[in-house]
Amino acid sequence: YQYGGLARFDRITGERLAITPQPGADENQDKWNWNAPLIISPHDNERLYYGAERLFRSDDRGESWVAVSGDLTRQIDRNKLEVMGRVWSVDAIAKNNSTSMYGSLIALDESPLEEGLIYVGSDDGLIHVTQNGGDEWLRVEDFSGVPEMSLVEDIIASRHDANVAYAVFDNHKRGDYKPYVLKSSDRGKSWKLIVEGLPERGTAHTIVEDHVDPELLFVGTEFGVFFSNDGGSNWHELTALPTIAVRDLEIQRREGDLVIGTFGRGIYILDDYSPLRTERGALEAGPVLFTPRDAWMYNPDSRRGWGGKGDYGTDRYAASNPPYGAVFAYYLPEDLQSLKEQRRETEKERAEKGEDNPYPSWDQLRREDWEEAPSMTLTVRDADGNVVRRIDGPAGKGFHRVAWDMRYPAPDPVDLNPDPEKAPWETPARGPMVLPGSYSVTLSRRVEGVPEEVSGPQTFVLKPMFSGGLVAEDRSAVLGFEQKTAELYRAVLGADKAAGEIEDRIEHLLAAVSGTPLAGESQGSELRALRSRMQKLRVELNGDEVRASRAEPVPLSLLNRVAIIVQGSWGTQSAVTGNFRDSYEVAAAQFPLLLGELTSIAEDLAEVESELESKGAPWTPSRIPEWSPE
Repeated sequence: YQYGGLARFDRITGERLAITPQPGADENQDKWNWNAPLIISPHDNERLYYGAERLFRSDDRGESWVAVSGDLTRQIDRNKLEVMGRVWSVDAIAKNNSTSMYGSLIALDESPLEEGLIYVGSDDGLIHVTQNGGDEWLRVEDFSGVPEMSLVEDIIASRHDANVAYAVFDNHKRGDYKPYVLKSSDRGKSWKLIVEGLPERGTAHTIVEDHVDPELLFVGTEFGVFFSNDGGSNWHELTALPTIAVRDLEIQRREGDLVIGTFGRGIYILDDYSPLRTERGALEAGPVLFTPRDAWMYNPDSRRGWGGKGDYGTDRYAASNPPYGAVFAYYLPEDLQSLKEQRRETEKERAEKGEDNPYPSWDQLRREDWEEAPSMTLTVRDADGNVVRRIDGPAGKGFHRVAWDMRYPAPDPVDLNPDPEKAPWETPARGPMVLPGSYSVTLSRRVEGVPEEVSGPQTFVLKPMFSGGLVAEDRSAVLGFEQKTAELYRAVLGADKAAGEIEDRIEHLLAAVSGTPLAGESQGSELRALRSRMQKLRVELNGDEVRASRAEPVPLSLLNRVAIIVQGSWGTQSAVTGNFRDSYEVAAAQFPLLLGELTSIAEDLAEVESELESKGAPWTPSRIPEWSPE
């Protein structure tokens, strides 16, 4: 905490042990900055380095310390410095209160490639470098293009080249808000500015280097995050982040995430920034499907209830999780335009030049009106090349991400107008979860109904997050049961929809009978008999509403039985229970009889429809009218 407070925390006991280095006999207290720099050595996880005006090292997790440098600052008396144009009296209000002692270290890093190669930076504009753990120090105080005595806010040693380091200077206390980002290629002996593309106003605070691509850098500034994928020669803004002061950056190397610490707002995480390693020329050359990172297989934790924060309530803050599943990223250099959009773009260009716009031909306009909207599709295949899932994606220019839930397609009926909002307790339509292993994905576009693969394949792996415990050892057996229940669920849901269509046809035909002079009571009686059969079938398929609506116990309907199996077992990686296997057998025995009756009703209804058509009945759903000239 502020001004050098340092403690080691025991996560088992919850106790804290104070470990701040203490001055020796007759020594002044050290000048700890509000943000005193601290690192754990990348070469020894029990070794700490901690900076005041001098650098301390501990080889036993802070239980004892030794200074490995003298004072590494300019050793300027702050009481002789001008503030607001002049030197102030000792009695000036709060002259030295609520401020850090001047002349202290701010930036600190040790090379992960070479033990003992350490860089430190001070609040009065010095960088010191040691290559032997502090026995000897190189002092650097002149940085071309950087005002003298600018605060050295951050230093990092390259993970790829022991000779390379980066530093960030901050001179805002003198009314200078320019960003100062520097690179050294000779172990800190000389430095050059790398600020092309950074805005003139926007102090730089921190810098990190990608652990895979040495050319990819990120800088946090007063107004957001910028990246460079050419070693700092050119910088580009990450526009998805709000305009906000970024004070710290870290890279989660296992997942390839950029963690962004802001001033006063909290934390943002850019998930899987690996596409930024791609050269800009490759992006402009055509659609690019980036290599997906491997995805963790799990079912989202629902122990707190359904949706969002569950039963935590509204007073507890929680950020959104990243997209669930395997995430696919792609870049489109241009919009995938329809024929009408292309024509209008051309007409706009002609109009700007003062040229005429000829009226399109009727064939051209008809082609536009009948065109299937252009679309992008991601196709997932298993290791044997079998299609597992097709997922639609955005077709606009730019960078896009689409998540696959690691499941086969849902067996639910096609719905062209789905409800955009579901109740928190409603389970979204989903299919069985696939097996862990290797998969591939390709990117295709469809223009005027014709598909074309434009990028890929890219391979990735689905990795189980959990094993043991209640997670089934035989995942293939679980998938086999889910696929079997998915097929039954598909058929039962289809039968339910078909039953609704048959009932609708019956009602339309009953109305048509009264409007058909040649029709008689016999057709009406047949239709009413079919309606009665449908009512009985509905009891088996959907339950006895007559009794249920009066709060009486009723047998479990076929549809509910199968839905309970799907909703109760597809959200877990546990082995299939005997309870669900037995219930499946009941449903599998009941459904053929119900399906047979539904098919028989449909056949009998078709005969009535044919008979009414012959008698000149007005059109009803599913019938194609017959006609011939006399």
